[in-house]
Amino acid sequence: MSQHSDLAPLPNRPSRTTLITAAIVVAVLAAIALDTTVVQIGSDKDVRAAVFSPEAFGAETFPKVQANVTSRAVDAVELATAIAADPKAAEAKYSVGGVYPVKLEGVVGEGKSGLYFVDVAGIPAPLRLRVQTGPAINGTELRDATGEISFSQFTNQIEYQDAGSALNKEMKKLVLDGIDNAALTGKTIAVVGAFKLVNPKSWMITPVSLEVK
Repeated sequence: MSQHSDLAPLPNRPSRTTLITAAIVVAVLAAIALDTTVVQIGSDKDVRAAVFSPEAFGAETFPKVQANVTSRAVDAVELATAIAADPKAAEAKYSVGGVYPVKLEGVVGEGKSGLYFVDVAGIPAPLRLRVQTGPAINGTELRDATGEISFSQFTNQIEYQDAGSALNKEMKKLVLDGIDNAALTGKTIAVVGAFKLVNPKSWMITPVSLEVK
């Protein structure tokens, strides 16, 4: 006669190794949770707020640059006379880092690629004045004109260059976009702007304001 056990088989129990592994996983997950900080979008801890935005910089900073250059702008004839008489004295008196603020009124002459000559009465020969009218605006005159924007304010050279481009773009949007660039020749314009004295016989002025009379 065969004998059979009346006892049901016991369920498989987790091995010691499995229990230890599970405990380690739980401990690791708990440590990760404790070390994790939930950052609300837009809060002070939102790292995206620290990322440089050229568009935001241009919109915020251009009005300040415009006001600074306008308040310090020197009549073009007075400035040209001073530079011709004593370049070093004129630089020390009128410029910031070699960038001069200037204001003028004259008749627009020939132009090419967004650069127009402007005939201003009283400007001593052989000096000629040109004004940037776009669509491309080149240079860093607006960034450098006030002396209040420095490389140390930015993370790297790329941001510093982007800051200059952003100011040019914002100026173009606010000052130049409403002007018919193809119909300026022969018109009288009033300009306030800034230039670097690269060539004493030719100023290339980046405007902060331009009015067609």
